[in-house]
Amino acid sequence: MSATAAAGGAAAASRPALRARTGRFVVYGLVLAIGLCLMAAPFLFPEVRAQEVAARICVFIVLVASYDLLIGYTGIVSFAHTMFFGLGAYGTAIALKAWGPGWDAVLIGGGLGVLAAFVLAVLIGLLSLRVKAIFFAMVTLAAASVMMVLASQLSQFTGGEDGITYQAPRVLSPAFKLVTDADGKVVQLFGVRLNGKIVAYYFVFLSSLILFLAMLRIVASPLGTVLEAIRENELRAEAIGYRVVAYRTAIFCIAAVIAALAGIVRAVWLKYTGPEVALSFAIMIDILLMVVIGGMGTIIGAVIGVVVMSLAQFYLKDLMQVAADATAGVPLLPDLLDPDRWLLWLGLLFILLVYFFPAGIAGTLMGKGGHR
Repeated sequence: MSATAAAGGAAAASRPALRARTGRFVVYGLVLAIGLCLMAAPFLFPEVRAQEVAARICVFIVLVASYDLLIGYTGIVSFAHTMFFGLGAYGTAIALKAWGPGWDAVLIGGGLGVLAAFVLAVLIGLLSLRVKAIFFAMVTLAAASVMMVLASQLSQFTGGEDGITYQAPRVLSPAFKLVTDADGKVVQLFGVRLNGKIVAYYFVFLSSLILFLAMLRIVASPLGTVLEAIRENELRAEAIGYRVVAYRTAIFCIAAVIAALAGIVRAVWLKYTGPEVALSFAIMIDILLMVVIGGMGTIIGAVIGVVVMSLAQFYLKDLMQVAADATAGVPLLPDLLDPDRWLLWLGLLFILLVYFFPAGIAGTLMGKGGHR
């Protein structure tokens, strides 16, 4: 009897582990499928809008994953992440506008933006990470608000509310002929012209991939283990000899630099930088929602969270229009499915995702609990 009970207990104990392994397989398979779709996006989705969505997803995966380094691995709540993103974007934009479409402008302007993000992160980290979480969050919110005001008022440099338009390096422009035939015409592959637009997309994709893999390496290193220990029990981590403030400042700076690099990539792709696309608080809210949907403390969950949120933002209205037309003869339903009410349905979608996946989609499937 006791042997049977022991066997039953072992089987019961193994079920959560089996579910976690199955969940990891599902998550990694889903992320791999998303990665392959993004890699082939110019050929799978040749429409201009679809390519813009794909490029935005690539950049936001980096941005959201870098924020997950903070909130998911150390419990740091910051509202200044878009400030660092904007510094990289504005540094690149100002240099391209002033010096013309050259890679030197991207390197120098973007480099100065990254340097500014690093310096600000060091100052904010050293001055504020010793205080309680809510006070640190308020400090970062104030810093982000100041940066937003400066971007709006220093119009001679930033273009003010209108932002800056500029040209990217020639190889990234649609007029650039990547591959030509004997007659000098642009060669097409699967019906897609091999021009600078393709080069620009793969510049975004490969840059984002490198940054994302770098973050995966960070969390798999001993540094990632220390960060998790700080998140789970700060006092115990400090008691065994880890300098908590130093580690938090270091990861805050790393996340700021990665966010600024993502800003450079976004600026080069868009050829426009303004407060609404680089510094707005709405972007910060999107980042928070994407982290929660994907799963905090997973990094890989950023891929799922960004894709779910981005597809909902860009295509939910279209789906609702189709559904409203299909149910035109049903009372009340077409009004509820009116595309103007897409934010209502987006909110309901978010509530359902949080209810069924309390640790985010990747976190719940992989058997991780929610983090404080």
